[in-house]
Amino acid sequence: MSAVSALARAPEHSMEETAEDFKRAMRRLTSTVSIIATGVGSARCGMVATAVSSLCTEPPSLLICINHSASLYQPLLSNQRFSVNLLDTTQSDLVGIFAGRLKGPARFEHGDWDHAEELPYLLDAQATLFCRVDARLSYATHEVIVGRVEKSLVGERISPLLWQDGQPAKSHALNH
Repeated sequence: MSAVSALARAPEHSMEETAEDFKRAMRRLTSTVSIIATGVGSARCGMVATAVSSLCTEPPSLLICINHSASLYQPLLSNQRFSVNLLDTTQSDLVGIFAGRLKGPARFEHGDWDHAEELPYLLDAQATLFCRVDARLSYATHEVIVGRVEKSLVGERISPLLWQDGQPAKSHALNH
């Protein structure tokens, strides 16, 4: 039996069952871990994110998704600018810090942070993209934000910190 015909015969699920199945499915979607940051001076805020995706190259842009209840949400909308810092495998300790273990500016006491384009950025991130909010779509509990990339900093080393099955992971090249 093909997967399609098995799905066609699958019983109806409740909303709760569908949500749980969705969460289990998403644990199989491995994503690069980023820290999205905004703010000026001591009024900095940031959060860890895996809902980051390139959109197009003309103009250079990306998508980020932020929960309306996230502490970063209102400051990012007020500032209209943000940085996306793609983490390296050596930076896994920042995940818990920016996922809620610490609050507000205290998060920036960890990691090697600086400012450029009036935005906080992680000096040793694999890459940092400095963005301006270009478009928004509100959907349920989240805001989908199109960030137009104004500047990029790219390190030489490629060793992305990934998030897979609810925990940090790293990639490796496949031999052909």
